[in-house]
Order: sequence, then C-alpha cells, then structure tokens
Amino acid sequence: MRNGTLVPGSGRSDTPAFSWPAAPPRVVPTTSLPSPPAPARIKVLHVITRFQAGAGGNTLLSAVGLDPERYEVWIAGVPGGGLWERARAAGVHTVELRGFRHTLTPADLLVLARLVRLMRRERFTVVHTHSAKGGFLGRLAARLCRTPVVVHTFHGLSFHPYQSRSRRTVYRCLERATRRFTHGFLAVAPRVARQAVEERLALPGLVRVVPSAVDLGHIPERFDPLARRVLGTPRSTALIGTVGRIDTQKAPLDFVRMAAAIRAERPDTAFTMIGDGPLEDEVRRLAAHLDIEVTLTGDRPDASWLVAGLDVFVMPSLYEGLGRALTEALATARPVVATAVNGVPDLVEHGATGLLVAPADPEGAARAVCWLLDHPREAAEMGRQGRQRVRAGFTPQVMCAAVDACYRGLLGLPPQSRTPGASPGP
Repeated sequence: MRNGTLVPGSGRSDTPAFSWPAAPPRVVPTTSLPSPPAPARIKVLHVITRFQAGAGGNTLLSAVGLDPERYEVWIAGVPGGGLWERARAAGVHTVELRGFRHTLTPADLLVLARLVRLMRRERFTVVHTHSAKGGFLGRLAARLCRTPVVVHTFHGLSFHPYQSRSRRTVYRCLERATRRFTHGFLAVAPRVARQAVEERLALPGLVRVVPSAVDLGHIPERFDPLARRVLGTPRSTALIGTVGRIDTQKAPLDFVRMAAAIRAERPDTAFTMIGDGPLEDEVRRLAAHLDIEVTLTGDRPDASWLVAGLDVFVMPSLYEGLGRALTEALATARPVVATAVNGVPDLVEHGATGLLVAPADPEGAARAVCWLLDHPREAAEMGRQGRQRVRAGFTPQVMCAAVDACYRGLLGLPPQSRTPGASPGP
C-alpha cells in the first residue's frame, strides 16, 4: 500500500481506503438540547499475570487512560501488589483471581474456569492479555467464550536463554498455541515485535508497536538535589545506581561486580540499588567478598523520583522487554548504561541517548560508566536527548491513543478525533 492506495498487482483492489465522513458542526449548543441516550460503552477486560512492576504499570496506564465515556475497563490477575488499590481508586473494575500464580500449576484449570465465568457473565467486547501465563489463560478463556476481539501485548518474550530448555519449550508452545485465538498483537518496542514474528508467536503484519508509557507527571526533568540528599551521597561523589527488583533477570550480582571494577579505577564513586527481591542476601555477600560498599534502599514507592539523584543509571538486565525504570531514568535526563537485550536498543541509541553493553559483562559496563564520568559534557547531552525522546513519545496519551486505535480498527470503528482519556495518569 502506498499513500493509502493498495499497490497494483497485489491481488487486491486499488480503491483507496474509505474514511467515514467527519461529523458536521452542531447547529445549537448541546446545553440547549434535550439529553440524548447514553451510548453503550465498549467493555474491555485486561488479563495479566502479575499486576505489578513494568507490565503492570503499563497495563494500569492503558486501563485508566482510555476514554471512560467510551470504554468500561476491567483488570483480572494474580492477587497482591499495590497497583490493585490504585486501579480501584481510578474507577477500574478489578478481579484478583484466587489460585492464580506466576508459575504453571494444576490450579490453573480453576483459574481458567473463573475467567470463563467472568467473561460469560460480563460479556466483554475486547479481551486484552499480557504476559505469558495471563496471555495463555486469558486467550483460551476468550476463545471458549467467543469474545469478539482478542488482543495480546508482548512486554517481552516469556522465554529466554537463561531458562532450561524444557521451560523454554513449554512457554514457546503455549504462546504459539494461542496465536490463532488472537486478532491483534501489540509490542512495546520494534525489536520485541520482530522477535515475536520470528518466533512465530504472532502472524506477520498483525503486530503494532505501541510505546510502553510512564507517568511523567511526578518525574523530574533534570538532576534533583533533594533526591540526592535522600540517597545520602555527597554531591562531590559520583553516584551510580540502578532501580528494579533484585532478582536473576536484573543481574544484580553483575552490578556489584561492575561496582568493584569501577571503584578500582575511581575510588571516589558510590553505588546504590533501589528495590528489593530474593537476591538481596547474595548481593550483600558478594559486595562484602569484593570489599565494595553498595547501598540497598529496599523497595521505594518514590523510586522514579530518586533516580533523578543519580549521576549515571545502569540497567544490567539479562533480558528485558524495554525497561520501565530505564524509560523513567531517561525522562530525568540521566546518562544511562544498559545491556543491549530485546527492545532496549530501540530506546537507548548507542552514543545518542546512552551507552549499550553486552549482558553478563560487568567489566564492559564498568568501562562504559567510566567513559560517561570522564566525558561529562557528552554524557549530559546524551541525557538531554534521551529525555527529549521519552517525553515526546512515551507519554500515556500517546500510548492510549495507539491502544484505542487498535481496538477501533479491529471493531471497524472510525478513528477518534481527540486523544482518549481525560486523566491518563493512575
């Protein structure tokens, strides 16, 4: 198709796509007219495994940011986590599914039955699934209920080289099995979309890239001295930090090894990890063994603000769809070093908005951090360009407009003339 016209010889009509005529102006103000009947809203159910962290925050922004006059939005997923209360406070219907777990268990049959009952009772027009297990159970339930429109978002692939071969095979098969139950696919980054097609998790031509937005309203646009004071490091000392769950995916031990390599070259450097997780004790033991001090703040609800107190943000993840903390760090104009995994290179352009390194290479990460510290003018310019990129293209308004366009396209509705959602923040 070129300029809205299908290419001759493609086996399809060359007739330009039809656009529904725009509404003419109102003859009189609506305040002087009798009230019209309320239009029927489109019922949307988001099914997500763990309603927390990156994918959960993205889903919450999607749910809250859609036009409430047009959409009635529900979210169902694993119980627990602070996002449920935030969703309810924003007017989203929530269903914490008993027995739903992150890992595969026999109880999944009961979860599937509960999803089927929910879908049959509420008769959703759109079921929008997220993550591997939520995607499998949600799409299977939608198929059993003959839901008109089923959409799946790839926040990242559910399988990766750091899993056992049997586990990778199971997750790959589950995702491929539900591919034919899905009418539309979204991906948080171009490389994630490409991987989904290459792995035959999505049909070619059916994947739309939708930016994974962050709520920018409470994130500083530049370095924040108050955040630095809260982190407890003098301004004269370079502070290197990361934000995220302290688990295998985020490679916290690589961060510690990187810190030790940097400290050997630059003794006037401090390190902090904002977050908590199952590997905290291992981080402390390794730091003690390497004789390097790394401050662990624990889980902080103000993590996206605290990152504005860092001199360099590092994301050493082994795999990552895009990285919500990385997006938030760029929004504060922080110079960043990140591993070149999955969709990260779509956000961090090497030498333009940060520096990329290989995963599981703490020495390479240390060299990149030292380069940024040794070239403060260039590092600051990368930070400014990263901020401009995020604040222009990763807002909730942009993301929700793209999700709305996806739903409308699958339902045969004309494009909306205004950005959906009066209050896109949660």
